[in-house]
Amino acid sequence: MAPRTRRHGAAPGARGGSRRRRLPLRLLLPVLVLVALMAMLMLRGYVHSEILADHRVQPPAATDQVPQKILEGGPVIDTRAGRTESMSVPDHKLVLTFDDGPDPVWTPKVLDVLKEHHAHAVFFVTGTMASRYPDLVQRMVDEGHEVGLHTFNHPDLSYQSTSRIDWELSQNQLALTGAAGIRTSLFRPPYSSFADAMDNKSWPVTEYIGSRGYLTVVNNTDSEDWKRPGADEIIRRATPHGGKGAIVLMHDSGGDRHQTVQALDRFLPGLQEQGYEFDNLSEALDLPSAHSEVTGAGLWKAKAWVFLVQASEKVTDALVVGLAVIGTLVIGRFGLMLLLSFAHARKVRRRNFAWGPPVTRPVSVLVPAYNEAKCIENTVRSLMASDHPVEIIVVDDGSTDGTARIVEAMGLPGVRVIRQLNAGKPAALNRGLANASHDIVVMMDGDTVFEPSTVRELVQPFGDPKVGAVAGNAKVGNKDSLIGAWQHIEYVMGFNLDRRMYDVLGCMPTIPGAVGAFRRSALARIGGMSDDTLAEDTDVTMALHRDGWKVVYAEDARAWTEAPETVQQLWSQRYRWSYGTMQAIWKHRRAVVDRGPSGRFGRVGLPFVSLFMVVAPLLAPLIDIFLLYGIVFGPTEKTIGAWLGVLVLQAVCAAYAFRLDRERMTHLISLPLQQILYRQLMYVVLLQSWITALTGGRLRWQKLRRTGAVEAPGGIPTQRQRVMNEQQEPVR
Repeated sequence: MAPRTRRHGAAPGARGGSRRRRLPLRLLLPVLVLVALMAMLMLRGYVHSEILADHRVQPPAATDQVPQKILEGGPVIDTRAGRTESMSVPDHKLVLTFDDGPDPVWTPKVLDVLKEHHAHAVFFVTGTMASRYPDLVQRMVDEGHEVGLHTFNHPDLSYQSTSRIDWELSQNQLALTGAAGIRTSLFRPPYSSFADAMDNKSWPVTEYIGSRGYLTVVNNTDSEDWKRPGADEIIRRATPHGGKGAIVLMHDSGGDRHQTVQALDRFLPGLQEQGYEFDNLSEALDLPSAHSEVTGAGLWKAKAWVFLVQASEKVTDALVVGLAVIGTLVIGRFGLMLLLSFAHARKVRRRNFAWGPPVTRPVSVLVPAYNEAKCIENTVRSLMASDHPVEIIVVDDGSTDGTARIVEAMGLPGVRVIRQLNAGKPAALNRGLANASHDIVVMMDGDTVFEPSTVRELVQPFGDPKVGAVAGNAKVGNKDSLIGAWQHIEYVMGFNLDRRMYDVLGCMPTIPGAVGAFRRSALARIGGMSDDTLAEDTDVTMALHRDGWKVVYAEDARAWTEAPETVQQLWSQRYRWSYGTMQAIWKHRRAVVDRGPSGRFGRVGLPFVSLFMVVAPLLAPLIDIFLLYGIVFGPTEKTIGAWLGVLVLQAVCAAYAFRLDRERMTHLISLPLQQILYRQLMYVVLLQSWITALTGGRLRWQKLRRTGAVEAPGGIPTQRQRVMNEQQEPVR
């Protein structure tokens, strides 16, 4: 976003009490949004088994503590109420069981085949998948199948404590209830096999599961479909011998299951012709239904859980889309900046390049000032050192610190002071325009200093009669602090490199208030400076584009401005910039459907400004959010590699921008930290601006605290400046 000027005075109707009531909410809302996004990501990680997942599998152990009748018994084990019994499926009955689902791709295909052949089955669902695809669980129940628990995120329970087992069961039931409104008494342990595979590690778990009211269901016929051996082999392994009944293990999730679906479509009619019935477990064993309906608070709690999981899925899907968008925008913007800034530099640095005939006639320099006592002397003296003839007009906008008296006391020729009651910066500039003697008007801030050549370089583009305004090269003067260095990088890379790109595209969005020049005739055609928005510089620049004027960038017209030195001051400044830019975009929105120059700007400039100055900064923190998420829960190496790749791309652009501006590269040392911390601050500021706009809030102008320490390179401080610097307290 381009650097802009300060303004002062509260918005009409703004009162201290109302601000105290509303401001904390606007500070709180961005934090709540960030917390909500992180919570959604954490919930997604939880239901995708990326958080709290345990993938250890217990090796086989001794079996001497397992009752012999269990080892030799059937695949349904009942340890409820102290029992130690097992059951087997009667002959010519098959109970098909499907583990690890539901899967959005393969479970519907399995259900379709079962429905086509009038067969029932038991689906042992995990809580993670049931939470994510509740409609499939509901379909299972509606079509007469039974549903059993398979834990929430599939750990080997022989490694887990009883509290973790209880948690796995309760969360699995919560997901099942939220999906289908029922509870189940069937349970299958992850990584289980036949009953004779029960050992001293898994048997205590089975006993404990029974004490919680569950039947443990293993299997005695394994299709081994997870190996994908082919449909014929799956059928062979799933077919029991001699007409015996069996519980058949298959899978409807966990990978490509097309062989399972193919085998099932042949397996069902083939065995039905042999007299087999395909029932759910309760039907096959002639037991009461394993399902029980849930009502009341328990049902609503479960429904809320499923709703939150669905919301987290949608939100994170949107975040992924946003990440793709920001990735495209970042890479696209960097590519355009590098390409077009190179083209701009090559054009304006040609030996014979000229905008037109040299501009040598005098110009008026307007300096709107409000309480600039610490800075105004440096500002005026820098203008007096100009190598281009200037008329200096200082418009004192109701200062209370003697700003006007300081300028008058200097007694410099060609310097006029105009006093007015506090009316805001646009009014001060319009007052200055009305009193200016020349057609070309330079505007600057009262805390900015020019180099001797700045005015001359700034006005040369007016040799082209089509040019209505010129943006200068605003630079940070107080860049020795960390926060100053961050803003220095932002000005050189984010603003000035952008201006080169926008110059080539013909859609410069902002003439910086710190250093800009205008034709008075161009300003007169658009009605002068407007106070409709908080970003009057952006507003007037867009208006000039729509009126058909060219707006260009003069890279050698350097101005040194004092950037905010505290986070609070930076927040206040950027909050106003962001909100003002949104106001300007909204004010000029009809340019999108206009014809002529206005329409060209509306269909080229406004989308660029919206994407690169509003959407991209708003989505940029997604890079850091997914960085943290990927480091903790995802593919750490790939995540760090991708983030470093983006950082390298930014570093290349920053280095090129510093080279174009002939700046020292040492300040780029702080670039990685800037990308981590500074971007978050800008994000929260922009989000707060969005909230202000959406809630119809009013934002007052805020006066930033200045030190008056900035001077043009090589400048000699005045006696007053030396005294003030000695007396100045540190800015906190």
